[in-house]
Amino acid sequence: MKSDIRICSAWQSVHDRPVYTLSDSCPECGADAVNSAPAPFDPEDRNGEYRRALKRRVR
Repeated sequence: MKSDIRICSAWQSVHDRPVYTLSDSCPECGADAVNSAPAPFDPEDRNGEYRRALKRRVR
């Protein structure tokens, strides 16, 4: 699941504070906007299968 809210990729060097937007580029400096939230899980999680199986068994 991808968040609609994006943050300016160059905010630390260009802006005083984070600039959030819904578009693909920053409205103030024109830099690319990136996803503001990390993924809820790691797609390359080696132990994910076992953790989900344990959760199902506990319920």
